[in-house]
This record gives sequence, structure tokens and C-alpha cells, in this order.
Amino acid sequence: MMIYVNGESKQYAEAITVSDLLSDLSLTGKKIAVELNKEILPFTRFAEQVLSEGDCIEIVHAIGGGQPSDALVIAGVSYQSRLLVGTGKYKDLQETQLAIEASGAEIVTVAIRRTNIGQHQNEPNLLDVISPERYTILPNTAGCYTAEEAVRTCRLARELLNGHSLVKLEVLADQKTLFPDVAETYIAAQQLVKDGFDVMVYTNDDPIAAKRLEEIGCVAVMPLAAPIGSGLGIRNPYNILTIIENANVPILVDAGVGTASDAAIAMELGCHGVLMNTAIAAAQNPILMASAMKKAIEAGREAFLAGRMPKRRFASASSPIDGLFF
Repeated sequence: MMIYVNGESKQYAEAITVSDLLSDLSLTGKKIAVELNKEILPFTRFAEQVLSEGDCIEIVHAIGGGQPSDALVIAGVSYQSRLLVGTGKYKDLQETQLAIEASGAEIVTVAIRRTNIGQHQNEPNLLDVISPERYTILPNTAGCYTAEEAVRTCRLARELLNGHSLVKLEVLADQKTLFPDVAETYIAAQQLVKDGFDVMVYTNDDPIAAKRLEEIGCVAVMPLAAPIGSGLGIRNPYNILTIIENANVPILVDAGVGTASDAAIAMELGCHGVLMNTAIAAAQNPILMASAMKKAIEAGREAFLAGRMPKRRFASASSPIDGLFF
């Protein structure tokens, strides 16, 4: 069976008690508190409480105050993962679910499309495998070519998701390049912000456009690294760097990432996160690639925070020359 412990999935061959789980996690006897499916579980029930398929367990302990936090904050909500993933192009919903779990993502994008009126009653639904209770669902306006289409899509998404206000806005210029139509994006962003949406916006790698979208009120700006689905990686790192340096909202690379090194480079530049779909879904092993992307995002972020050594034209010896015996 599969259960979720502190947001991560864990497989067990058979039903186990909370005490068994704590023993497996080397937490027996530790000063902890446990929440089971959003209800506090008293420690006196640890030995008798049997866990079931899909149970969500949170285990917490006390830490010293003032410890630095490196959470990604979007629209006032904190996320531990800086990798955002899409749900398109997978071979089936099971692969979709497993890849998302391997990625560690907490924000998952979904496209909004007309329902198939004739679909079978028992046909699986995407939201059955990416539960809104576990993930932040980010509806996007993929496939929209006018501001009007994008605004209508966002309004329908808010109704579909019971008042959910966080959306990803993209208004495309043409089907060949899938570059953003920045003029239409401005119009749509203004209307959506006015309507109370929290807008994460896809745009090109133009620092002027990015700043304008921030000034309109978008909660995050998402410049492309390269054309959507191209896998070319970051084509203009200096523009991305300028966007980051001028921004007061999170900047996330969106589109064009092809492999783990591309994601690491984006994070080393100082991006607050990366959104990707094709790079994972089109890999020969999407689940393994999702895991690689998770590690790349974490490594790139740590390298950015650490501060890289300066680049030099000539060599600089690692070992001192004092004390040489020849």
C-alpha cells in the first residue's frame, strides 16, 4: 500500500501501525507529534492505529527559533519544492502520477478543456491522481491566442476548482513558435488581476516586459528559456539574470528546459523555480527524469546560495607553493 509521510510517498507491503511506521523511520521514543489525515493522533494510540492506503501523515518536532527558511513563496503560500510540473504528454495517468511523485513538486499545472460529454462514467479523471488536497493545482491557459480566451478560461477554472484564484496565464502568438503575444498578455493580466486572480504569467525573456507584468500585479513572472517543448535550455542567460535582478516577485523559468543541467543552470542564475513538462514526460524514462530534475533544482539552488567562485582567465594553483622541496 502507499501512504504519504510529510508530503512524500512511501510503499509498504501490508497494513502497519503508526508505531511500526515510526520504528521504520527511526523515530521511536523521539519527542514528536503526529497528524493523521489532518487530525491530531494522540501518542497513546500509536500502537493501535492501523494505517490504510492513501493515508497522509505529518510528523513534526520542535526546532530552535530563527532558523533561516528557503521556501518559495507565491501569493503568500510557502512551498518547499521549487520544481513545478505539468501533466501533459504522459502515456497514461499512472505514469503521470508516478512522475509527479518522483519530482517532489507541490504545484502541478493542468490545462482546462471541454469535457467529453460521451465519456464513460468510470473513466479516470486527472484530479483523481493529483488530488487538490495534496497538490496546489495551477490551471493554465495553454492554447489561448487572445486575452478574451485566456480570461474566460481562468474564470471557468476558478469555478471548476471551487474558487481557486492561482492561475498560470499564457497567451500565445502563433502555433509554430508558441511565443507569447505580450500585448495580449498585458490585457489579460490586467483583467485577471482586477478580477482577483493571483496570476503567474508566461512571457518572453525581455526584462522590460517582465517588469511591466510585475507592475500590473502578477504574483510571479515566468520568462521562457527557449520555445515551449524545444528542450534547448536557456538561450539567453543574461536576459534572465537581468529580469531576476530587477524583480520584486518570484521569477521562474518556464519552457525550453531539456535536461537536468538546464534546470540547475536556471537555479544557479538565481531563479526562484522552474516549471517544466515535456522535459520529463518526453524522456525515455519519465519517472527517473523527474527524480533527476528534483535533484538538479536542489543542487542549483544550493550552488546559488553558496556563491560560486569567480571565473579567471588563467590557472590558480589549489596547493600553496611555500615549502616545496625542489
